[in-house]
Amino acid sequence: MKKILFASSETHPLIKTGGLADVAGSLPAALSELGQDIRIIMPNYQAIKHQQPSRQLGSIMVNNCEVQLLETVLPDTNVTVWLVDYPPFFDFPGNPYVDANGEAWPDIADRFALFCRIVTEVAMNRVDLDWQPDVVHCNDWQTGLVPALLSLETQRPETVFTIHNMAYQGTFDRDTYVQLNLPGQLWHPEGLEYHGMMSFIKGGLAFADRITTVSPTYALEIQTAEFGYGLEGLLSYRQDKLTGIINGIDTAIWNPATDASLPQTYSASKLADKQSNKTALQQRMSLPVDEKIPLFGLIGRLVEQKGIDLVLSCLAEMVEMPLQFVLLGSGDKAYEQQLQGFASQYPDKIAINIGYNESLAHQIEAGVDVFLMPSRFEPCGLNQMYSQRYGTLPIVRKTGGLADTVIDALPHTLNTATGIVFNDANPSALMEAIKRSLVLFDNKTHWKKIQRNAMAKDFSWQNSANQYLALYQQL
Repeated sequence: MKKILFASSETHPLIKTGGLADVAGSLPAALSELGQDIRIIMPNYQAIKHQQPSRQLGSIMVNNCEVQLLETVLPDTNVTVWLVDYPPFFDFPGNPYVDANGEAWPDIADRFALFCRIVTEVAMNRVDLDWQPDVVHCNDWQTGLVPALLSLETQRPETVFTIHNMAYQGTFDRDTYVQLNLPGQLWHPEGLEYHGMMSFIKGGLAFADRITTVSPTYALEIQTAEFGYGLEGLLSYRQDKLTGIINGIDTAIWNPATDASLPQTYSASKLADKQSNKTALQQRMSLPVDEKIPLFGLIGRLVEQKGIDLVLSCLAEMVEMPLQFVLLGSGDKAYEQQLQGFASQYPDKIAINIGYNESLAHQIEAGVDVFLMPSRFEPCGLNQMYSQRYGTLPIVRKTGGLADTVIDALPHTLNTATGIVFNDANPSALMEAIKRSLVLFDNKTHWKKIQRNAMAKDFSWQNSANQYLALYQQL
């Protein structure tokens, strides 16, 4: 049994802004079920949704700050959560990283430097908890200083650092480094210094014993200039310590056989029942009810990373074809307006829902025939896995986790295919994939075969947790 301290800046369902929270809420629970002694540590934000009151464990002085450590439990699990309680930094409403205007909190470096110091103290068993981990598993830039600080300790635990998105690095000026009162021996080009600035993420990449990221293909991509954001050289240098492990999905919440959001549950052996969800979705989105016409869906942030511009470039041609398209998402206002413009011009073809609605997301995954996910980059991605589980065939670009989780439907892959894959981030490549899906849709025997292949895939957290456990055991 390994003792694991899992450090994250957010954990679902306590607080969530993105995919990191899903991992932090699911992976520790799956590792606990595999018999590991795992504790989550995170800041005690005002916005945390508590299911049970936390109890006080004790206080600790770090860098002239008196910090309380509280204990609670991750809802619906037996996983202990330790909350780093320092009201001057964390007792604010709203988002952990940005204010109401979307600007980074002015003291964000102070906040996460303090958090990293407390994680280090807990990891070294200097907080009277009588518990020292074998492994400290850090996630994204907010925890990047932990492996750096632990590198200065003797008898320290091993460290793992997981990159969820290389685009966010926690970079600050030299003055910030000085103000944070961090050890001088970490300030050098092989340490936290990055072109005269300080980089939190570099602490994890340079000092962790092992680096992981959320898919094997993304692990290769971040070693290139296109995806490495200036740190590709360091990642290439440490490639023997870098592993890609696909995130799992919550197979209890995303299960078409038991999903309470669906008008009609179904399974691979009752695929005909999927049709009722398509009919209900067409009705809900005010589209003509027609089971013969292929229904395409997209759920996501309307930003360039997700390839929304590629979809917009294809819509004029798509409306000339026998298909319908539904979209749920929000983001760039210009994209929102263009999409709404198409929907008002072609109300029989296109239905747009700006915003987010969890039950509608489930109904789209179940109700559409084809799911569009033409991302420019995608470290892991979840919707392509939800889609396959729901017998909805994803069209994805060959990048990151999309490349690792969807098997392209080609004449020789019919027994394993689970969707449609295209290579280039341009509208003509996406259009070609859409046309391929229409041809496939007309061949009902092949279509059902690919649906069943997709629904048989194991995207559970159990699978991922076993790979992480194997990694911990190698340390």
